[in-house]
Amino acid sequence: MQCPNCQFENRDGAKFCIECGNRFEIICPECRATNRVGSKFCDECGSNLSLANEHAPKDLSFDEKLAKIQKYLPKGLTEKILSQRDRIEGERKQVTVMFCDMVDFTPLAEMLGIEEAYSIMDQVYEILIHKVHDYEGTVNEMTGDGIMALFGAPVALEDAPQRAIRSSLAIHREMAKFSDQLKQERKDIPPVKMRIGIHTGPVVVGTVGNDLRVEFKAVGDTVNLASRMEGQAQPGTTYVTENTFKLTEGFFRFEGLGRRVIKGKEEPVNVYRAITPSTRRTRFDVSAERGLTPLAGRERELELMLDGLERSKVGRGQAFSITARPGWVNPDFCTSLERP
Repeated sequence: MQCPNCQFENRDGAKFCIECGNRFEIICPECRATNRVGSKFCDECGSNLSLANEHAPKDLSFDEKLAKIQKYLPKGLTEKILSQRDRIEGERKQVTVMFCDMVDFTPLAEMLGIEEAYSIMDQVYEILIHKVHDYEGTVNEMTGDGIMALFGAPVALEDAPQRAIRSSLAIHREMAKFSDQLKQERKDIPPVKMRIGIHTGPVVVGTVGNDLRVEFKAVGDTVNLASRMEGQAQPGTTYVTENTFKLTEGFFRFEGLGRRVIKGKEEPVNVYRAITPSTRRTRFDVSAERGLTPLAGRERELELMLDGLERSKVGRGQAFSITARPGWVNPDFCTSLERP
């Protein structure tokens, strides 16, 4: 009899492992009651305990879990990243880290049984991984009942914070659909929801493995703070730090939740809840919403542009060349406009 805890071989019929002291028990596959070793039927519900070993889910190793992630990777992504590995490793980067965690997985497993709960979790993993890859993020780790994802490493992204938040909102939408589907199959199942936390900060990329898992050298607490945000989040919500908020303000509607005491941080941290994307898609859109800097002393140039607009309306195409000396703010030198 092999001990499930330390894999030491014990004699048949042993009640405890002689190597680690682990108590041998048989878990009923139907009611999850604990029975003594050697029992043929459950003394709680009468189920056949010989089925327990047949249906017990295999406990995957960390490498096996990573292999499961690998099969969801978009075609060609692995080769693209690994071809740049030498340039990526050792580089200091600003990365947006996202932690997703399923709410109340343990009670769900106890209610449904391990086999059915693991089947549901496999479907959850598939949703999470696809929604991360849709926004060009990469899944770096599976955390038991969730994932850790990266935006901006190993694939460099200019708008990584935006992509992370859009990915999180897409995850919440897909999980709501998945939860409704489960409800139709089993009325007693509780809603399936995710908590998501996001933080943007510096890291130094250590190594990039063949499975695209990234090892980091410690720079600040970027990964840790993202995990803390996930722990703060309410079911079905995304919480972000002030760093991420400042980089995405105007692109999303946020709710300010005030300053919160975070374990490991000396000062309270400003926390925000991402609600929904705004209608603005570019930095210029956001700037225009707030109000652009008015032009001063440019009456002639404005007249030329307005004249060109009127000409284009009647089918006479126009082209203008606008030039400016970098860094100048004096209106006498700032801008010149010509019609080619």
